[in-house]
Amino acid sequence: MSLEKVMAYLKEKGYEERVRFFDVSSATVELAAKALGCEPKLIAKTLAFKKGDDGALIIVTAGDTKINNGEFKRRFGFKPSMLTPEETLRHTGHKVGGVCPFALNEDLEVYLDESLKRFETIYPAVGTANSAIALSPDELYALSNASGWVSVGKILE
Repeated sequence: MSLEKVMAYLKEKGYEERVRFFDVSSATVELAAKALGCEPKLIAKTLAFKKGDDGALIIVTAGDTKINNGEFKRRFGFKPSMLTPEETLRHTGHKVGGVCPFALNEDLEVYLDESLKRFETIYPAVGTANSAIALSPDELYALSNASGWVSVGKILE
């Protein structure tokens, strides 16, 4: 169901032709980069965090970053805590490994990390653990109905 919902959304927006499917897993940054034949930093990883008692928020960051806990807490006012796989599926409609920032189950807040702006093209998943779509940061912002840009990712050396 997740894939069908995402594909219908992307078709409505005119982006379905950019979706790529793989015969191998793209569930992690490393696997996605290998499947696409690109550097891991170009993978747009979608992370789901707990918000309050039963809420969630989404942050999309470049593949070569990790969340800076201090910056996250300063920006959002609470300590970052990832959703469990079950909570992720319930809140987003996507299984871990295929979480994408569009066609979500709920009206979740989606934020894009500034680390994505370094690239012309980035590759988020498309609701499955063997898919991706090529987008510019601005296209990702529009398609995800992002609430804003944040600087909570720390680039790994």
